[in-house]
Amino acid sequence: MVLKSLFYVAAFVASVVRSAPVKLQERQAPSGVPDYVLRYAPIVYLHSDDQYLPTDIQTFLDNTTPRVNFNEVSGPSKPLTSSNVNQMGGDVWLTSNDDVTKDPQWIKGTKPDSNGRTNEAVTAAVIVNDKGNGNVDAFYMYFYAYNYGGDVIGWKKLNFGNHVGDWEHTMVRFTNGVPQALWYSQHANGQAFQYSTVEKSGDRPLAYSAKGSHANYAMGGTHDHTIPNFNLPGGVLQDYTNKGVMWDPLLSAYYYKFNAGANSFEAYDDSTPTNWLYFNGRWGDQEYPKSDKRQVKLFGQAKFSGGPTGPADKQLNREKICPENGKTCILRSILVPRSSGTDDVAFEGDEVII
Repeated sequence: MVLKSLFYVAAFVASVVRSAPVKLQERQAPSGVPDYVLRYAPIVYLHSDDQYLPTDIQTFLDNTTPRVNFNEVSGPSKPLTSSNVNQMGGDVWLTSNDDVTKDPQWIKGTKPDSNGRTNEAVTAAVIVNDKGNGNVDAFYMYFYAYNYGGDVIGWKKLNFGNHVGDWEHTMVRFTNGVPQALWYSQHANGQAFQYSTVEKSGDRPLAYSAKGSHANYAMGGTHDHTIPNFNLPGGVLQDYTNKGVMWDPLLSAYYYKFNAGANSFEAYDDSTPTNWLYFNGRWGDQEYPKSDKRQVKLFGQAKFSGGPTGPADKQLNREKICPENGKTCILRSILVPRSSGTDDVAFEGDEVII
C-alpha cells in the first residue's frame, strides 16, 4: 500500500514538472538579453477552447498576398518573407489567400506543447527599450493569424470584430532590474497593474488570453467589452479567459533592442530577421465592403474589421505605463476586471498617472 501511494505521488510530481514553465537557464534566448527581462517575462494562459492559437510569423506571410484596395500588388518575392516584407508600402494589406470563413488550417496556429513551446513556430517577439538611468520597458509581443471577435449574447450566430492577423502585447516596466508595473493590451485600450498585484508563477506574472480575441487580462473569468474601456464583468459582448493551455512565449521568440532616438531595431542574434519590424502596412485583410457576402454591419460595428498594424506601432517609447490614447491611465493596486478608461473608477491605493 505504501509503495502504491509513493507511485501515485511520484506520478503527480512528474506531471507538475512536465507542465511547469521551462527554467531560465534552459530557455533559448540569445546572449545579451537582460536576465531580468527573462526572469519576469509574463506567462500566457490561452483559453482551453480557443481554436485560434499563436501563429508562426513566416507561415502567415506564406499564406497571404499584398493587396491595396483589394487589388494584388507585386512584391520582392512570392510569398513575402520576414526579410523583405518591409519593402511593401504602408497602404498594403497582407490579405489571406483563403476564405477565412472556411477555417483554413494555417489560421489556427500552433498549440504549445507541455512545456509551453510552439514547436517550429516563431510566435512572439521580445523588444527591449533601455531608456537609460536604469529605466527599461520590455515589450512581449504575441502574434495570432486570426482574431475571432466573439458572439453577441442573445443573437444566434451573430458576432463582430473578426479580423485576419492579431498583434497583442504585455509590457513590463523595470527600474534598475526590478519590475514595477505591467500593461495588458485589450482591444482599443487595456489595463495597468503594479507588479506586486498580479498573479504569478514564481517571479513571472500571468496573462490570460481571451478566447478568440486574445485580449490580455490579469485574471481569469468573464470580461465585457461592449462599451470600450469600461469592461464590466458581464454584458452582451464578452471576453472569456481561463487557465487553459500554458504558453511560454520566450521559448519561440525573436529578441530585439529598440533605439527610440533612431526609431530602429537591432536583433540580439545576427541570425534573427529584423526587416519585418519596419513593415508599416497592415497584418491582415482590409475590412470587407458591405457588398461582400461575408460582411455584416450593424449599430456601427462590422463583423469583419481590418487587420492590425505591427509591433512598431505600439508606442514602444511611451512615457506612461499606458499608451497615449486620450484615456486616463490608472496603475491599479488590486485585481479588478474593469479596464482603465475615462469613465473608470480608481480604487483607494490606485495611482492615477498624469
